[in-house]
Amino acid sequence: MKPGLSRLLYKYLLEIGLSEDVAAYLNLAIVLIGGLILAWFLDILVWKVLRSISVRLARKSKTNYDNFLVANKVPRYVAHILPLGLLYELLPFAFVDFEYAGNIAFKILRISFVILTLIVVKSVFRSTNDYLKTKPRFRDKPMDSYIQVFMIFAWFIGSLTIVAIITDVQIWKFFTALGAGSAIILLIFKDSILGLVASIQVSINDMVRIGDWITFEKYGADGDVIEITLATVKVRNFDMTVTTIPTYSLISDSFKNWRNMQESGGRRIKRALVISQKSVRFLSDDDVENLKKVQLIEQYLVTRTDQIRSYNTSNGIDKALPVNGRNLTNIGIFRKYVNDYLQNLSVINKGMTLMVRQLAPTSQGIPLEVYAFSSDKRWENYEYIMADIFDHLLAALPYFGLEVFELPSSLSVTPKSKIGPGTAI
Repeated sequence: MKPGLSRLLYKYLLEIGLSEDVAAYLNLAIVLIGGLILAWFLDILVWKVLRSISVRLARKSKTNYDNFLVANKVPRYVAHILPLGLLYELLPFAFVDFEYAGNIAFKILRISFVILTLIVVKSVFRSTNDYLKTKPRFRDKPMDSYIQVFMIFAWFIGSLTIVAIITDVQIWKFFTALGAGSAIILLIFKDSILGLVASIQVSINDMVRIGDWITFEKYGADGDVIEITLATVKVRNFDMTVTTIPTYSLISDSFKNWRNMQESGGRRIKRALVISQKSVRFLSDDDVENLKKVQLIEQYLVTRTDQIRSYNTSNGIDKALPVNGRNLTNIGIFRKYVNDYLQNLSVINKGMTLMVRQLAPTSQGIPLEVYAFSSDKRWENYEYIMADIFDHLLAALPYFGLEVFELPSSLSVTPKSKIGPGTAI
C-alpha cells in the first residue's frame, strides 16, 4: 500500500490519463526532486541559524575553542545532519513502487550518515588539536600523533560499518572475525602501531618536543623539530631543507637533543690548539723577564718565580742544567695565560666548567684544549665568540716561543734559493 502523500499524487497522475508505469516514474521524480530541494533549503536555513548562534557564543565565550570549531567548519558539517534526516524520511514516499532501488537509496543515505559523522569527528579532533597548541602546556607535545590514532580507529570502525550496511551483515560479526585476521591487521598497521608506541614513549619520557634542536646523523637531520605525527617527525634543517624521520627511530636509534644546552647557562666551547713539540722548552731568566711584560700573568710570574727559586735554593739544586729542580716551561705559562684570559672574558660563563687542559701527545703535537661555556648560546654569536678567542690565542703563541703544528707545504720543503718565478708551489 502506498504511503499517504505519495498515494494521492499517484492517483492524481492516473486520473489525468497517465499509465501506471509513467505515473510511478513521475511520482518518483517529483517526490525525489521536491525532497532534494526541500533538503537544500533546510540545509541553508539550519546553517544560517547555527552560524548566528556560533557568532554569538564566540563573542560571549571566554575561550577561543569555539573559534577553532568554526574555522574547521564543524557547525557547517553539523548543519547537514537535519537535511539528511529529512531525505531519509522522504525515501519511502519516493520509492514506493521501487523496492530494490529504495533499498539502495536507503543504504546510500546510511553510508552518508556514517561518512558525515566521521567528518564531524575529524573536525572536532582537529579543532581540539589547534586549541591545545595555543596552550603552553601542550604546545610542544605530539598531539598530532594522538589525533591520528583516534582517527585511525574512527575510520576503521566507520569502514566496518559501511561494509556492514552494504552487505546487510551485523557489524558485531565483523569484530568477531578480527581475531582470525589479527596477524594481517598487525602487518598492515605495523608502522602506525610502532609510531603510536614511539609517540607515547617520546611524550612520557619527554625525549623530543616541537621546537627542539636535534641532530640525527643517520638521517642527515640537524635543525628544529617542526612536527611530530604518528608516522613521521619533520625536522627543518638550518639550510632550510626538511628531513622526515620515522617516529619509531627516536626510540630505536641514537640522536642528540640540544634542548638542555639551550636551557642551561651556556654553550660549550671545546677546541684544542695542537702545539708543535719541538717548540716546548724551559724558560730562562731572560725569558721570564720578557714574559712579565704580559700584564695578565705578571703577578703570577713574580710569585711563581720566587717560589721556584726558594725551593731550588733550599734543596741545593744545581741549576747548571735547566732540567734540574723545578722550572717554568713556555707551554705551562701559556696554559696559565689562556686560563686567565678566559677568566677575564665577560662572554664566558664563570659559573660553569672552565679549564685549559693538556691532552695526550699525538704524532702531530701536544693538544692544548680550551673547555669552557659561552654565556651567549645563539649559534651566530657563539661562533663569533669562539673564533675571537682562538684568533687571539693563535696570535699570542709566538710571544711564548710556541708554534702550532702544520703539515709541511711545498714552500717549507723547497729551498728558498730554488724558488723562482717558474717554480710550482
